[in-house]
Amino acid sequence: MEWEELELSTLQLDAIREVGNIGAGNAATALSQLLGRTVDMEVPVADLVSIYDIPFRYGSPESQVCAILIRAEGDFSCNLIFVMEEAEAQGLADLLLSMDISGMDPDVQIQMRDSALSEVGNIILGAFLNAISMMTGYVLPASVPSVAHDMLGAIMDVVASIFGVMGETAVIVKTTLQVMDVQQEIRGNVIMVPDPGALAVLLEKLGVY
Repeated sequence: MEWEELELSTLQLDAIREVGNIGAGNAATALSQLLGRTVDMEVPVADLVSIYDIPFRYGSPESQVCAILIRAEGDFSCNLIFVMEEAEAQGLADLLLSMDISGMDPDVQIQMRDSALSEVGNIILGAFLNAISMMTGYVLPASVPSVAHDMLGAIMDVVASIFGVMGETAVIVKTTLQVMDVQQEIRGNVIMVPDPGALAVLLEKLGVY
């Protein structure tokens, strides 16, 4: 059995949760600056699961979602995905664009929406990578974000087929960011799929291996 198939101890989960706390805090600050609005956050919940179980443990496989994906290389190589309910992603894109695009060509509308959501994913996932860098000193260059819209089960099937080659265990950091003055929640899960052996290296660096 691979090490990463084992359950994390409470101490190890606390260390991952601390990374999530710092990352979510950084993301809330960055989103607040981007939106020009106050953004609050709930304390993230961290868990370790198989990537094949994600659609069943974190929502319905049939639910429509938006997923933003990046890959981090360097000292801690992993794939990172931010998943939001589709309706909340649309609402967030409307907030970011702050302009009426209904009269524009539909293809242009989609491009503008996905560009805005790509920026959100870049901010949130980048904040988590920065948190890891701050706590470990690792250098973690990231790829350009990719945006997908589909059912949660279909997206995770693609993730499993592509990223399962690299690692089948995912660290889930479930968090909620709330745009206060419009009472709009941005609920989402940050899914981190470390390459084989990478999670053990990270926990050792965090002093909890």
